[in-house]
Amino acid sequence: MQIGLVGLGKMGGNMRERIRRAGHTVIGYDVNPEVSDASSLEDMVNQLGDSPKVVWVMLPIKFVDDTIEQLGDLLQAGDVVIDGGNSKWSNDKPHAAQLAQKGINFLDAGVSGGIWGLQNGYALMVGGPAEAVAIVQPIFDALKPEGEYGFVHAGDHGAGHFAKMVHNGIEYALMQAYAEGWELLEKAEMINDVPATFKSWKEGTVIRSWLLDLMVDALDKDPHLDAIDDIAEDSGEGRWTVNAAVDLGVPVPTIAASLFARFVSQQEDKPAMKMIAAMRNEFGGHAVVTAADGHAAKTPGKPVRAGEGGNPVINSDMKTIGQAKDPNATTENH
Repeated sequence: MQIGLVGLGKMGGNMRERIRRAGHTVIGYDVNPEVSDASSLEDMVNQLGDSPKVVWVMLPIKFVDDTIEQLGDLLQAGDVVIDGGNSKWSNDKPHAAQLAQKGINFLDAGVSGGIWGLQNGYALMVGGPAEAVAIVQPIFDALKPEGEYGFVHAGDHGAGHFAKMVHNGIEYALMQAYAEGWELLEKAEMINDVPATFKSWKEGTVIRSWLLDLMVDALDKDPHLDAIDDIAEDSGEGRWTVNAAVDLGVPVPTIAASLFARFVSQQEDKPAMKMIAAMRNEFGGHAVVTAADGHAAKTPGKPVRAGEGGNPVINSDMKTIGQAKDPNATTENH
């Protein structure tokens, strides 16, 4: 089948390639003409041919509203728009209602897989009506990992992004636990080889996981993480998860603690955050703050803000938990 893909960054570009490898036609549009297959959104839609047309949006949250509005003017009744970026789940029902006025279907899709998705496939969590899911199912099948797992029609509008939000909240907590264990091993005088210790856990232990494998990869490159500063950015989903838990009256102390640990990392030295930053770089290609830049940026008693002192600007539009980052910045799926 044919699909339009808007946004060809680290995730979108690899998704285009994986879909093509499965035999489908992808017309990609990006503001960077060097990677784009179309000169504009209108050109992309026109190249898709007959309806039902399917357009998948993989953009930072600040561009989603405008893009959906434009697609509403370009598409026809029966077509499908998918928001696969790290959008907030509460935006999905308004987007669905906006497009429904013109008979256009809307799906929200949480996508996990990071920079490894091209090779391993992407885990997909989808929200929206079953009839629209059925139209896009061949694309979902192309993107997901081989086998029975990796795709779920999680529920109605908002379910896909809500599930992905919780996924990322759990990710925060798992990374924090691994990182604290690494720091403890580093401080223990009787441990002679911390990287080899983690490597020994890759098989047979109850804590083996892909995150553990990525930790080992990071330690192979830099055994003591000397080149990485102890600043770990929070990209938004952890805040959304904690706020949703508050709204629903669900205790999430481990996820909340991991979120607040990232806030602490932006204020004072905390070695475990080196490992958090290293793992984020391994699975998602997220920028890390070098030790030199990070220490130069920190001022005792003053939080390091996104964009200062060489820090990468990471998106979060939350305003309830902590100080929100620049709402116009980029957040990546992973």
